[in-house]
Amino acid sequence: MDKARIDTWTQRSRALDLDGLAWDEIGRTPLAPEAVRTLLYMQDIESHTVVYVRQLLSTRVIDDPEVATFLACWFYEETFHGRALARFLTAAGHAPIVRERSRRSLISRLEEQAMGALARAWPDFAAVHMVWGAINELTTLTGYQRLAELAPHPVLADLLGRIIRDESRHFSFYYHQAERRLARPAVQRVARFLVDRFWAPVGSGVQPDAEVRFVAEYLLGGRDGRAAARKIDETVRRLPGFAGVALAEAWIDRMERAPAQPIPKAPSSTSVRRGHERVQASLARACSTCTGSISVSTPSSADGRPYVAARRSA
Repeated sequence: MDKARIDTWTQRSRALDLDGLAWDEIGRTPLAPEAVRTLLYMQDIESHTVVYVRQLLSTRVIDDPEVATFLACWFYEETFHGRALARFLTAAGHAPIVRERSRRSLISRLEEQAMGALARAWPDFAAVHMVWGAINELTTLTGYQRLAELAPHPVLADLLGRIIRDESRHFSFYYHQAERRLARPAVQRVARFLVDRFWAPVGSGVQPDAEVRFVAEYLLGGRDGRAAARKIDETVRRLPGFAGVALAEAWIDRMERAPAQPIPKAPSSTSVRRGHERVQASLARACSTCTGSISVSTPSSADGRPYVAARRSA
């Protein structure tokens, strides 16, 4: 993305447009308990963006002018998503989740240690961040779309549609950045190893395991949910080096087979050290292998954007 494009992108950044939303009509349509539980999860995770930004500020990602500019806009827009969902919940008669975001759990501290160690060890750390961001934005906007289908509330559908437009722009940025930064086979291999080893749905480690399972199964279970999960995986597989990756659908499969199994979160301090060593070894192997890069085209609409982003932005 050149300077002109990032400047155009930032000019479009603004607080979530809530003009004309029928706030007074929210209480007239009841929400199923499952929908309320899912909305509370989403509101909490959107409001947790400030913590994700804090983690990234300690890495070399912010040394990249494009990424630093994007993150400023991303944080600004995501903050208003959490506020809008909290306002909707309040209008529907449900108290939103409020927590002290400054308090760091052991898991959060270990995540930051792991991220910092990886960023220091690997100059191409931004590549895995872009891949991770693309996956999480895609699962998020897919989750909003599924909630609108499962909970036919007219005002909620209007609000989610507006949030989805923002999430689609975020996904498009992450996806194209990931595609560009995964050009070299060495970077592909390390990014793929990290995603295969550590990825879990958005909210893991913030919300309790039971809530992560419930929301994932509610949104991605059943025939239509499985189809949505499959589309997420198919989109990610088009990134260079990610052919055959098993993410959303495979995660649902594992949870159904072993519902009591703990959800993987941050590695322990020993795992951080071992993971650091494995990343270094993987980098060494990758750099010594003269294998051509994998050429995989991005699914796109007529204007060249990934098809999910194009569809949700229409």
